[in-house]
Amino acid sequence: MSSIAKDSQPKSGLPDIVPDDINIPDNYVAWALKNQKELPPITLDNVLQNINWISFLVLTITPSIAIWGLFNVKFRIATFVWSVIYYFITGLGITAGYHRLWAHRSYNASKPLQYVLAVAGAGAVEGSIRWWSRGHRAHHRYTDTDLDPYNAHKGFWYSHVGWMIFKARRKPGVADVSDLSKNEIVRWQHKWYIHLILTFGFLLPTTVAGLGWGDWWGGFVYAGAGRLWFVHHSTFCVNSLAHWLGEAPFDDKHTPRDHVITALATIGEGYHNFHHQFPMDYRNAIKWYQYDPTKWFIWGMQQLGLASHLKVFPDNEVKKGQLTMQLKKLRELQDGVEWAPEVVSLPIVSWESFQEQSVKRPLIVVAGHIHDVSTFLDEHPGGRHLLTKNIGKDATTAFFGGVYDHSNAAHNLLSMMRVGVLHGGHQHGLQDKHIPPSQRLRVARYNELSGSPYASSAWSDGESLLNY
Repeated sequence: MSSIAKDSQPKSGLPDIVPDDINIPDNYVAWALKNQKELPPITLDNVLQNINWISFLVLTITPSIAIWGLFNVKFRIATFVWSVIYYFITGLGITAGYHRLWAHRSYNASKPLQYVLAVAGAGAVEGSIRWWSRGHRAHHRYTDTDLDPYNAHKGFWYSHVGWMIFKARRKPGVADVSDLSKNEIVRWQHKWYIHLILTFGFLLPTTVAGLGWGDWWGGFVYAGAGRLWFVHHSTFCVNSLAHWLGEAPFDDKHTPRDHVITALATIGEGYHNFHHQFPMDYRNAIKWYQYDPTKWFIWGMQQLGLASHLKVFPDNEVKKGQLTMQLKKLRELQDGVEWAPEVVSLPIVSWESFQEQSVKRPLIVVAGHIHDVSTFLDEHPGGRHLLTKNIGKDATTAFFGGVYDHSNAAHNLLSMMRVGVLHGGHQHGLQDKHIPPSQRLRVARYNELSGSPYASSAWSDGESLLNY
């Protein structure tokens, strides 16, 4: 079901809009990188010709006004509170509107809510819904490649503001926004965008402070320019900080990361590793205690009947992503640990030979394995005598509770002393005991599992029916 509410679809007959990506080749990324000409590098000689002057002016004039105001306009608490409130209003226009509703279609919004989010997003002055969503969809489709408009591999500051200030060296990858082109509210906002950014970017915050408590200049400087400065860099942190700071608990294939600091800076968009794995989910944070006011806002709108069909990725699949990364870290830890020698690499020794060799060095049998305890005689917590009296003997009963029921650590340490396997020495009932506790659960890659359906020897040449 479409994430744009049915009552927001155009009622007038529009010509069918062909998706932009319907005819791209299967090897589109490689084809685009090969066939689309890349602009020459930016140098001191051509830097002025490569500046996007509209973006540059927006990103420099507004902070300049705010800084000027700090020294020339009286700071009033009422204006500060209004600035913070309007920061969240316009910020939610981006996070709940531009991002989660229109770019990712993660929920349905009623027509009144869409209009509110459209004008609030315009008040953030970050481009129209259609333009913003097209770029963001390209970012998700081509993350960390040269077709990603804010590729994090090009550096923190490039993904933060550089991609807007300077002309892109390469055209962003194709991304379809035909669904947005059919939406009457998106088309309305795109048509009146300049009027909307002037009205909701500067006029409204100034007027509220002016009529409310007579602070016209403060409204313009702090609720207008200063608030806009914060909204811009809050959003930009999603492209930069969220790809740099934190951990990757769901997938480390790409740069997105999760971190509470980024969440605090971006009105909840900081759990970015989760978001890139499950972009259709209306949430960024899945834990109740994680900071995600955008999620809470969308849920609240659902309670009021203004939003519906909130999409949530299946919890089972989310757990798979988490488990995969946890197992990967465990595998890295496992590969850095020294383990007992493989049984198949040890010599098989008869009982007679074992006893003969025990005369020359301290050898003890436990659970069918021959152990050289020479380095542990003086370290044994129970005393040297308990080991020496079992040299040349089978100490299985004593080791497994007859004298002392040894800990897992003792089992693991003993396994490191294995030097051979006693011929016919695995007694009935000891099948598990000859495996050290540390090796009873191991992280194995798919091709290391005997009988794995993914092993090449397991594939069948015949055909079979799928379960249904």
